[in-house]
Amino acid sequence: MPSTTRNPLARIFGRYAMDAEITLVEPVTPTMRRIRLATDEPIAFPYTPGQHIRIQLRDPLSVSGILRPAETLRTYTIWELRPDRRTLDVYVHLYAGDGIGLTWAREARVGDAVTFWWPQGDFFTREAPYQVFIGEETACAAFAPMIRALAPATEVYGVLESESPEHDVPVPGDHALRRVHRRGAPAVSSQVLLAAVAELDLPGTTGAVYLAGEAKTCQLVRNLLVRERGWPRTAIKVKPFWAPGKRGLH
Repeated sequence: MPSTTRNPLARIFGRYAMDAEITLVEPVTPTMRRIRLATDEPIAFPYTPGQHIRIQLRDPLSVSGILRPAETLRTYTIWELRPDRRTLDVYVHLYAGDGIGLTWAREARVGDAVTFWWPQGDFFTREAPYQVFIGEETACAAFAPMIRALAPATEVYGVLESESPEHDVPVPGDHALRRVHRRGAPAVSSQVLLAAVAELDLPGTTGAVYLAGEAKTCQLVRNLLVRERGWPRTAIKVKPFWAPGKRGLH
C-alpha cells in the first residue's frame, strides 16, 4: 500500500497531502459510487463532518498541470472517516459528462494509487435549536456525515430530492426528512425541490439551514426561505456543488 513518501507532492507538502490506495469501489445508487481510500499511516489532519478533500487526478508538475492547475484536482466530500483514521470513503455522483473527475470515478479500480489533500471547507453544522437540510443527490454526500455526527436528541428536518426512489442516497437516523423525486424534471432550478420546501412544516423558531446542490436551485430556495418564510440570511448556509457547464464549484 502507498506511503506518504511515494508521491513527490506528498513529500513536498508533508501533512497536507497523503498517498492512499483504493480498496473498495461499489455502487450506492444507479448514479452514485462509493470509493474507499486506505493509507499506511493514520490520517492526522483535523476533520469536521461536511468537509471535503481534494484528489489529485493529474500531475500538477506537468506542463498541462502548470498551465491549467484547476484541471489537476477534483473535490469530494468525505462520507466517512473510520475510527482508526486509516480509511475514508467518498461518494461520487456519476452525472452525464466527460470531466476528469467523472472519468476517474468511472474508471477507479481496487489497487489504484491516489493522492489526496487534507480536508477543507466550512460547510458543517453549528449550534441551533434544530437543523434543516435541503438538497439533491450531490448534497446528500455531505448531509449524511453531518447528520451522523449530530447528538441523538437533535431535531432534524428537511427535503432531500433525487431522480427517483432508487436514486435516494441513504441518510442515517430516523429524522423528519421528506423525500421528493424529479422523475425526469430538470435538476437545474428545480421546481420539485422548491415546491417541497415551500410546504415544509418547521418549528416557529429559527434553526440552522444547510442548502446544497445545483447553484440556481440553491439561489431559488434561499430566496424563498428569506422572502417568504422570513428566515434571516445568516441562518442559511449555502454550498453550490455544481452548475451546468461549470467545474470546481465545490
